[in-house]
Amino acid sequence: MIKFFVLYVLLFCSMIVSAQQRISVSSPNGKLKFSLKIEPEKITYDVDYKKCPIVTNSLLGFSFDNGDFGHNIKTGKVRRKSIDETYELIIGKVSVARNYCNEVIIPLQEKSVPTRLVNLIVRAFNDGVAFRYEFPEQEGWDSYVMYDEKTQFNLNGNPMTLLMYLPGYVNTHENVYNRVKYDDIAGKKLIEMPVTFQFEDNTCVSITEAAIRDYAGMYLMKEKDKLVGKLSPHPGQEKIKVEISTFPHRTPWRVISIAERVGALLESNILTSLNEPCAIEDTSWIKPCRTTFTWWNGNVVPDSTFSPGNNFDTNKYYIDFAARNGLDAHGIYGYAETPWYYDENFNFGHSGPDADVTKPIPCLDMPRIAEYAKSKGVGIHLWVNWRPLYDKLDEAFTLYEKWGVKGLMVDFMDRNDQEMICIQEDILKCAAKHRLFIQFHGSSKPSGLVRTYPNEFTREGALNYEVCKWDNAVNADHDISIPFTRMLAGATDYHLGGFRALPRSQFKIQYVNPYVMSTRCHMMAMYVVLENHLTSLCDTPMAYEGQPGFEVLRTVPGTWDEIRVPLAKINEYVTVARRNGSDWWVGTLNNSTARTLQLKLDFLDEGDYEATIYTDAADVDENANHLNKEVRKVIRTDVLNLPLAMDGGSVLHITKLQ
Repeated sequence: MIKFFVLYVLLFCSMIVSAQQRISVSSPNGKLKFSLKIEPEKITYDVDYKKCPIVTNSLLGFSFDNGDFGHNIKTGKVRRKSIDETYELIIGKVSVARNYCNEVIIPLQEKSVPTRLVNLIVRAFNDGVAFRYEFPEQEGWDSYVMYDEKTQFNLNGNPMTLLMYLPGYVNTHENVYNRVKYDDIAGKKLIEMPVTFQFEDNTCVSITEAAIRDYAGMYLMKEKDKLVGKLSPHPGQEKIKVEISTFPHRTPWRVISIAERVGALLESNILTSLNEPCAIEDTSWIKPCRTTFTWWNGNVVPDSTFSPGNNFDTNKYYIDFAARNGLDAHGIYGYAETPWYYDENFNFGHSGPDADVTKPIPCLDMPRIAEYAKSKGVGIHLWVNWRPLYDKLDEAFTLYEKWGVKGLMVDFMDRNDQEMICIQEDILKCAAKHRLFIQFHGSSKPSGLVRTYPNEFTREGALNYEVCKWDNAVNADHDISIPFTRMLAGATDYHLGGFRALPRSQFKIQYVNPYVMSTRCHMMAMYVVLENHLTSLCDTPMAYEGQPGFEVLRTVPGTWDEIRVPLAKINEYVTVARRNGSDWWVGTLNNSTARTLQLKLDFLDEGDYEATIYTDAADVDENANHLNKEVRKVIRTDVLNLPLAMDGGSVLHITKLQ
């Protein structure tokens, strides 16, 4: 009887084991492992780092109009390969990146009718794992209506979390960041990605998505102690998230970046590695741009013989400023609530049904402005609301190319549903045909698409310095959250350039000629710390010319060859070193606590260098625009003291001596 019982138990256990199937893939260095578990009723995955669980027992699957997918599944032949390649980025935080990972493709097919087949593709990098779903061509299923993607991210333990809550699917993608324990994340609230976690052993994790194309963007939401992916629904309803009419089709990559130090998250190129190669044949015209943006300062002009506004003379004043200081372009948006083009609504955010982005308002004299700018060697950077632009996309871009426009700020998109994601790619494609760069404002986060369409220079998706015109929410404590969250997704449009700083205790809100509440050095360092291929100078010519530090804004590059993050502590400080050619630029941001950091220069090669060092002056608590400037010789074994004031920062420009 005992023998029979033992045999029964062994048989029962073997049946359970046989009912489960496990498939795994590890990173090239063996530290990261993705494991898939297929059971009769569900499919789940785990992610381990250095043999410690990071993500556990997290569900995969879909809900379609013709039934759920994710149970009663069998696997086909698993395919594996290693990928090790380098690729060039036309613009980016590096010029040459390495795509180095192990890949597994797992066919998942239903055992019973309708026997749908979905391939799960997993890539394990040394700095993260990513997975996506592929819908191959197959008999009996060549389209779908998706109600939900059931992807979960169940974090192990109770890590510290840095996240942004959003009020709903239609939103500006702007809010302050909260730092809470994982267990204390609010339930039933949309969470913007990237979201960053730090475990007790300092392992850092970031969750976001890559290659969002013909699909809905994803948020996260805490449900029953698990983070669940939430896709943006089609406009006007809540049920349908994605509709696809032909196969093959692929979802975006779900990306879990993992590193033993937080600075490595900033250095990672995993998002661009997960995107397709460049789709633009001739990229010779794609170069970073340095532009004015007069909306921020209120289109201010000095005492003059002309009236400020939508006219030739106001724009001539800024074009002359751009020409004097080597800027590439002058930004034109309009004046007050009147766009530069015809719009009966007189409202930037809500264009009228007859708004026409091919018809400049008569008082502007746009052809004359374009001709004058061309004579001064200055391009034009146009603001437009996305809706009237999309109505006349090719016609408008043909006209803008004729005017000599370099690029556009496309604004008030405020959605990331499938329709809007497709609209954005249509804009990028058409803009490339007319040699125009695109700055998506009022938009969702980037997803590494800059590799495929390098004319996507930057995106907003962050609460930024425009808020200083009406609120005090954007300060150094908010700024320091951005590198550890939003910037992990890519270039960040942040309305940089405020050169009239007040100490935080003296800050006052002004819509015209606004102030900022961090030191001059902090504001300058933002240009180095943040990735942004459109260098914006939002303040007035009077705020810049003759001012200490203006030379940094005039010369800091807009694209880079290499990045290092030698110093970083979440929400306290960060130092980012970026190389362009043989020059290094090093920016440090501090939060609201004064401190001194020791910066090792071991990222330099051997040889002698000259460093121009900008640091906070001793009296910045009274005059936040004061700074110290020092020029000295340095070598790679040097260690520099960086005194950082409350709300302060520092900038180094290091050049190789011959």
